[in-house]
Amino acid sequence: MEDRYTLRRVGLEEIGRRGRPADDPACEATARRIMDEVRDGGEAALARLAAELDGNAGRLWYGPDDFASALQSIPAAERGVLERAAGRVGAFAAAQLASLGTVDLAVPGGRAGHEVLPVERAGCYVPGGRYPLPSTVLMTALVARTAGVADVAVACPRPSPLILAACAVAGADSLLAAGGAQAIAAFAYGAGPLPPRDVVVGPGNRYVAAAKRLAQALVRTDAPAGPSELLVIADESADPTTVAWDLLAQAEHDPDAVPALAASSETVAGAVELALAACLGELGALRPESASIARAALANGWAFVSADRTELAAVADRFAPEHLELAVVEARRLAGSCRHAGAIFMGGSSAEAFGDYGAGPNHTLPTSGRARSSGGLSVFDFVRIRSWLAVDDADELLIADTALLAGAEGLFAHARSALRRSAP
Repeated sequence: MEDRYTLRRVGLEEIGRRGRPADDPACEATARRIMDEVRDGGEAALARLAAELDGNAGRLWYGPDDFASALQSIPAAERGVLERAAGRVGAFAAAQLASLGTVDLAVPGGRAGHEVLPVERAGCYVPGGRYPLPSTVLMTALVARTAGVADVAVACPRPSPLILAACAVAGADSLLAAGGAQAIAAFAYGAGPLPPRDVVVGPGNRYVAAAKRLAQALVRTDAPAGPSELLVIADESADPTTVAWDLLAQAEHDPDAVPALAASSETVAGAVELALAACLGELGALRPESASIARAALANGWAFVSADRTELAAVADRFAPEHLELAVVEARRLAGSCRHAGAIFMGGSSAEAFGDYGAGPNHTLPTSGRARSSGGLSVFDFVRIRSWLAVDDADELLIADTALLAGAEGLFAHARSALRRSAP
């Protein structure tokens, strides 16, 4: 085993949003071809692609009876942890929903307002290539159901019994045993018994991210979620081994993951690198494949070193990572200086893994710099705001203003429409 794993050192000017795997043009071209095949060929094309790309030459569709049977078949300990995690995730989502409200206020001649309505159909993507992720079923399908969505479909390329059981706990209506761009296409266009979705969400690899970008022409999607990213800002108070395991926890997701460190000194960075070598050896003993994936991801990673906390915060804002851990003294204070991150984990005890496995907030978060403009998945992704206007006695000033503005824009039918409401 090597004595130290050395992370590539970078300067502040090197940190940014360009060149991330999720933005690969070649992936988008492949995703477009696959989506066109599903659009044109329907269920037959979907089945062929599932066999070719996912290794599923058998069953495509699962439903509530399959979910209930799977829930009964898994060990009691696994059922218990699914139900407890669902309770925490559901409670957080319900609190978010409660923060929204209707609006009803007076306007000239009447009243106006808005109401909060769920979408009708949601599609929730759950990765299943390297690891089964029942936690993602809860983070997507359960949140959609909490928002009030009537028809919740899940897609997963390899639906293990634990995935199917999570669908039961989450209240999903159906599952498509397909992955990648072909699953996103089925959500966007519909296929077989699956009607097109109104919203498509969920994390995935670069092909899933590319397909979701293409699907935005037809449906609403959440921000790109994958491959995974983590930035740990660490000072002398941080435990190097804990930081190393946190970095590896994201690195083992995908060879395209980006684990990064912003350290307050070379001493801190060096201690983390020594711990990384030891932890990689331990991970290799536990699961060699995970260690191999983590090594590939670490090659995408980097380290930035500065004693200036302002510069450390600037690293976070330039990177805009999916996950930001603050393993520093006065973590909450530093968090106030970090504006761009999908989710922030404050203090050495706030493991990002807690967020992954159901502490409450969602683990489906924006990647590839989209944290500058988007937040994590929530009930807000499954609802829409519909405004209304009820004018009982049209106000003459409102009529005149409408007609004047419409005329100024050259839209004279609009002006006449408003003037028809004037008192005789």
